[in-house]
Amino acid sequence: MTETTPGAARDDDAVARTMRLMAPPRFEDPAEERRHRLERLAVGFRVLARRGLTTGIAGHISARDPEHPDRFWVNPLARPFSLMRVGDLVQVDADGTVVEGDAVVNAAAFAIHSRIHLANPDVVSACHSHAPWGRPWSATGRLVEPTSQDACAFFGAQTVIPGFSGVVLGLDVGDQIGAAFAEPTANPSGITVAVHMNHGHITVGRSVDAAVHRFVLFEQLCESQMRLEATGKPYVVLDEDTAAATAIQTGSEYASWIGFQGAYEEIVSREPDVLD
Repeated sequence: MTETTPGAARDDDAVARTMRLMAPPRFEDPAEERRHRLERLAVGFRVLARRGLTTGIAGHISARDPEHPDRFWVNPLARPFSLMRVGDLVQVDADGTVVEGDAVVNAAAFAIHSRIHLANPDVVSACHSHAPWGRPWSATGRLVEPTSQDACAFFGAQTVIPGFSGVVLGLDVGDQIGAAFAEPTANPSGITVAVHMNHGHITVGRSVDAAVHRFVLFEQLCESQMRLEATGKPYVVLDEDTAAATAIQTGSEYASWIGFQGAYEEIVSREPDVLD
């Protein structure tokens, strides 16, 4: 028998009750699952736009197709994130050919996302944009420290990819990024964010919801860390045991999924055309 402390038992019970009341949907029909992922994907773009996390034509979020796992859905080149709709999204195969939709795909999106999905079969979605705080943080080549409950979500789930050589157009760099998410780690969720030096951060998840939530959260943490350091005052970093335990609570697939639900509801209620 495994012994647990009363506090840990209460925490487990609380999570279990929440999961019974609010859980990710399960699908028998791949067409229904595809529609669900595309709705989340379109809303994800608007979430990033609403938070000012876009720069020009840079940035992309992908969702693996549930029926054809070697294909993924992504945004068309130059379509504003703020206007993205389900009907705008395009499906791309392993060779970069658009098999559904009639728009051009960002070459960097294919180079990055195709290799992430290839190297990580459990990844359903990857999210990347050129965000105001993720950009400068990437130049530091460092991991975000566990200075808060939120920051613990990425404890043991971060990696840094060095060696920026220009816009990511080659599959060799895409392979480097894909391999970063396959690195071994003690975190049960695996590597969920990669900081590509002098470029920005990329997040992944087993749902679109989790990938987008993690991207927004990590962007906030980059800002928090930089503002904290700018005070010039000493600060406390949580010990590894506390950070690791908190990471299980705040950085899990479920926690990251549920963290997106409010943002999804807000966008759909205010901008219902996103589902067109």
